[in-house]
Amino acid sequence: MVADVANGVALALDGGGDSYALSALLAQDDAAALAAIRVLGADVLAPYALGLAAAHGGPDGQVVRRALTAYPPGAAASDVSLWSYRGLVEASRAFLPDAEGDWPAEPLPGDAWLRTDPWPKLAHRASQLAALALPGVAPALAAGLAARTEDLSRGFVRAVRRRDWLQAAGVGRWLTRAPDVPDSLGLDVGLVYVRRMSDGDPRVALHTAAARRFAGRGPR
Repeated sequence: MVADVANGVALALDGGGDSYALSALLAQDDAAALAAIRVLGADVLAPYALGLAAAHGGPDGQVVRRALTAYPPGAAASDVSLWSYRGLVEASRAFLPDAEGDWPAEPLPGDAWLRTDPWPKLAHRASQLAALALPGVAPALAAGLAARTEDLSRGFVRAVRRRDWLQAAGVGRWLTRAPDVPDSLGLDVGLVYVRRMSDGDPRVALHTAAARRFAGRGPR
């Protein structure tokens, strides 16, 4: 299910068509579908951020709201889980303005790790939160990661060397938005390589398509 939705988002971002509708990809009452929304987070609404499809505020809002209600972060949730949940709420408010009803409250995740994590751990967390690399979503997170461009660059190289294509794609997606990325990193070529080597991984395709559509970098 996660792969199916990721494929649908990636195709919409790659093709620029107007056929994408989140509610058309999913059975709204299916637990697996709701879980897939929570796994992919704000990216399920990425095509609407670019105006590539007309948001179906009612049906789409209903299915996202059900996913948020069905899978809220628990009392002991990690910062990554809290950021992901908050990002999906923010994206829903921004990209589904016609959806009826109230959205859940946005949790307040910790951000000390953005300043204190060693670079390998920072890169890992950044890759887990790559779905939040959308315009107007999680600005504090984006600013914190932008301040550590060098560490993200090191994480990108490490992920490629380890053949961890999903982590490389997620970190690379953040780097397309970061300042002062060194030309020596070869980010654009690197993202092309990551997508090709991932053997069609739908989530890698989603991240690299988003990097190109939102930042003009990566595979074409």
